[in-house]
Amino acid sequence: MSVRTLTLMTSALLLCVGIATADNEAFRLREYCPPSFEESAAGTCLLRTMYDFYGSVQGAGLGGTQTALPAHRDGFTPQQIDLGRYLFFDPVLSQDGSVSCASCHNPEQGFSDNLPRSKGIGGQEVARAAPTLWNTAFLNKFFWDAHASTLEEQMVGPLFAPDEMGNSPEQLLATLNNIPAYRALFQQAFPQRLGEQIQLDEVYLSLAAFQTSLISLNSRYDRYAHGYHAALSAPEVEGLNIFRSFVARCAECHTPPLFTNQQVAVIGAPEPEGRPIDIGAERTYNAPELKAGFKVPTLRNITKTAPYMHSGRFDNLREVAEFYNGGRGHAVPEGVDLQLHWHISSPDLTDYELDRLVDFLGTLTDESLTPEVPRQLPSGLPPINGERRARIVTTQKTSGDAS
Repeated sequence: MSVRTLTLMTSALLLCVGIATADNEAFRLREYCPPSFEESAAGTCLLRTMYDFYGSVQGAGLGGTQTALPAHRDGFTPQQIDLGRYLFFDPVLSQDGSVSCASCHNPEQGFSDNLPRSKGIGGQEVARAAPTLWNTAFLNKFFWDAHASTLEEQMVGPLFAPDEMGNSPEQLLATLNNIPAYRALFQQAFPQRLGEQIQLDEVYLSLAAFQTSLISLNSRYDRYAHGYHAALSAPEVEGLNIFRSFVARCAECHTPPLFTNQQVAVIGAPEPEGRPIDIGAERTYNAPELKAGFKVPTLRNITKTAPYMHSGRFDNLREVAEFYNGGRGHAVPEGVDLQLHWHISSPDLTDYELDRLVDFLGTLTDESLTPEVPRQLPSGLPPINGERRARIVTTQKTSGDAS
């Protein structure tokens, strides 16, 4: 009997009889807000950062160091955030109990998975790389092709896509409602709810609440921006100046302090060898001019999320810098007509300047608010992050159907 068959049987057993789930008395949601959040008089968590002191709006010019952050989502209760934390790491949300949200968004890998294209249930490869979840509270577009505008809308994709978590709304609710510990936790997080049954919108809201608590705004760059200039070395300051220059123009799209302008851009990045061109946002907006257009990603914690681009085409940041330095449209396949973003130019930077750019990108790392991975889950299943999922997939591939 294969590991996959055993996993499916375990999932079905959880669904039908609710055995092997954790004791609901062992779980109590946190009653305090995560770090960097202040509890309001209404009992909700409000984000507080040093950028609150600045009045200028992100997107003005090339992004000054002391620029205010854009609008963001907060206002969830501590209990809703903590419930989302349990759900995020629990593989019970997937159809066969083998994949959690953290499988593709592993906190140890920059809330990505270090794969060129992520893998779902049964080791199925999906179309694109997993983007980081750091600072999603500030985003107004989700997925590489920007086809979702809220976190709740975004969740429908991975939860129910057959090559990702492979679940259905009906099975997901039936599974969660058959776990006493989860029913108790949802009651804690939503005390004004009517009835005892867990609802789909409560699942979405809890996961959104947790993801909006993933804040990364205290890197060495941020300390420099707030006035502590010793936070960066001389070569890193050189890299910052190149990054913001009218020659390199990196900050035009990767605008501080989020290091994204949240727009879709056609940059002409090559696909991996043998793969057809990904039309990206052309499908989302039914706009031929956005063919091969993708959402500008944040550069926060960028050193943790290799490989790079929507397809994982580049293994390291120096390769990325060299691509942008290669000249406008140099990697576009012959016969393919793309309307490249007007910021894409031919900066002709030296090797020294490219090295300094990479040095600067290393200053954007901040994982100080990484949340704690639960030691136990209400489902009774072990938490699954990217590393453990990879071991499961390997076992499944090598075991075949042997009994």
